[in-house]
Amino acid sequence: MATEHVQPAETWNWLTGRFTLDWIPYQEPILIGTFLGIALGGLIFLALMTKFRLWVPFWKNWAISIDHKKIGIMYMVLGFIMMIRGFADAIMMRAQQAMAAGGAEGYLPPHHYDQVFTAHGVIMIFFVAMPFVTGIMNYVMPTQIGARDVAFPFLNNFSFWMTVAGALLVNISLFIGEFARVGWLAFPPLSGANYSTGPGMDYYLWSLQIAGVGTTLSGINLIATILKMRAPGMKLFDMPVFTWTALCTNVLIVAAFPVLTATLALLTLDRYMDFRFFTNDFGGNAMMYINLIWIWGHPEVYILIIPIFGVFSEIVATFSGKPLFGYKTMVWATSCIMVLSFVVWLHHFFTMGSGADVNTFFGITTMIIAVPTGVKIFNWLFTMYRGSVRLELPMYWTIGFLVTFTIGGMSGVMLAIPPVDFQLHNTLFLIAHFHNVIIGGVVFGVYAAVTYWWPKAFGFKLDDRWGKRAFWGWFVGFYVAFMPLYALGLMGVTRRMNSYADTGWQPYFIVAAIGAVIILFGILSTFMCFYVSIKNRKALACGGDPWNARTLEWANQSPPQKYNFPQEIQVTGRDMFWKMKQEGFKWSTDYAPIHMPKDTATGVLISACAFVFGFAMVWYIWWLAIVSFLAMLAIGIGHTFNYNRDYYIQPDEIAATESKGAAA
Repeated sequence: MATEHVQPAETWNWLTGRFTLDWIPYQEPILIGTFLGIALGGLIFLALMTKFRLWVPFWKNWAISIDHKKIGIMYMVLGFIMMIRGFADAIMMRAQQAMAAGGAEGYLPPHHYDQVFTAHGVIMIFFVAMPFVTGIMNYVMPTQIGARDVAFPFLNNFSFWMTVAGALLVNISLFIGEFARVGWLAFPPLSGANYSTGPGMDYYLWSLQIAGVGTTLSGINLIATILKMRAPGMKLFDMPVFTWTALCTNVLIVAAFPVLTATLALLTLDRYMDFRFFTNDFGGNAMMYINLIWIWGHPEVYILIIPIFGVFSEIVATFSGKPLFGYKTMVWATSCIMVLSFVVWLHHFFTMGSGADVNTFFGITTMIIAVPTGVKIFNWLFTMYRGSVRLELPMYWTIGFLVTFTIGGMSGVMLAIPPVDFQLHNTLFLIAHFHNVIIGGVVFGVYAAVTYWWPKAFGFKLDDRWGKRAFWGWFVGFYVAFMPLYALGLMGVTRRMNSYADTGWQPYFIVAAIGAVIILFGILSTFMCFYVSIKNRKALACGGDPWNARTLEWANQSPPQKYNFPQEIQVTGRDMFWKMKQEGFKWSTDYAPIHMPKDTATGVLISACAFVFGFAMVWYIWWLAIVSFLAMLAIGIGHTFNYNRDYYIQPDEIAATESKGAAA
């Protein structure tokens, strides 16, 4: 039964700020149950870590590591953990909408439902999709260009832990206070101090600001790596397509995320110091916020999908036994998408009264950006055409992507037409379209990448049976969950409703809820796949080329030639490593010392202080905010004075590492 939400009275003292025990949501059975479940799971996790003595290895080998491969894996782990959290919100929303018809209240009070859909959007974009794509780029890109690590290894570790700090701040709002109730983009005036008076909106602001610092620095790091650390002789147009997509993605990150940072900073000043940037009086303008947030928001969509285009380019070429069709057109199409993504943002608010001329311009640019995307689709199809296509698990996700993403793209072109958008704006049609491209694109692409590069990371393949069950759960579940939303949107059903009077809509919502349950089966199958694969890793062990990734281009060519790697390798063209595999090469034993930084705890410590700082700012605990901020400065300055951090890795260490890897 829905209960009325009574917000605690605003009080403040110097020690605890505005926090009181009334902010602990003990009156919410769902939250208490969630807290008990998480607490129990946490205790089991702590007990297992202690029993198997994993704390020290975790700290030494993972937490403080500056190895780009380990950091990439940790990004992926964070993404899967947060996906469970975000999907729990999705299940709650679908269950509520399936129940709350014809005057029924359902089981979620309105104030709780509003928090759920806000948290779902924030978590899935910032703390699931972003860690996924950043993790893939971190792991794969340096290996593709022959770099020992990224350009700034410490910065890489720091970026990851700042993202973790932001994720923790979002999750702590479940049990201390509340989360924002404003939608994932927090439009004013609803997100202003007058209408969002509790700590929920402040949790939103500080979690995104902290995580945004990590994302921006990661973008700078990966751009520097690609531009300055390619293997000798590797020109830009010799780079693999995935590396090209990583370059374009990180250019977008560096260009767009500072806009998000500045926008949220202005909103923070509005809330904390009454600056009135986005109010309707004293010279403020709420529409300026909407422009600014979407100038970041639409490039953000392409930040998520462009690396996935690179993933599918690698997979299609491998499992078609052919070089990628139209390499240069793929590169130029990616670059066009990167540029055009900045001139389409206004299609998100065609209905806001910008005028026919402005709407026409942005409608045309939105349709134009579909052209380079279509080029990519046809290039993948032409790569498969007359190739030796093998339906391995990564290709299941690829074919599912081609079908699903194309449907989502067509519905996007519909929404690019202003008269159509006037009818469908803010309806469930828009929700279905967005999930169509994000699930059909990003999620399917992440799964494809995980199944494709898992042997590279761990030395064994994923279990094929459970992997296919995960695919069918996601693929079938998506269509069952979101096709009804297209129909409801055409009926005019608006988004963000926690109840509705028209019982004729209920069957569609019930079907959508069933689809969410099928997707849940896909998610559970994913973790079962990981478990079974790790348990049977000896049986699933594979060599250095588990997918037989050779193309017809290098077949039956010149007689075998031996390469000493890495000293004698010189990149002389595209797909150089494939050529070397065809001709045969041996590992060199004549190693030279290389310069590498040591592992460091600085990133963990600064991020922990950033988490405390964000929590203190949410609750107006000013003394704690000052102390934690000064601690961040002190740790950072101390890191710069640690001259003994860098050292030379000696030849015997390298040889030992290589022999250990070969034995594994």
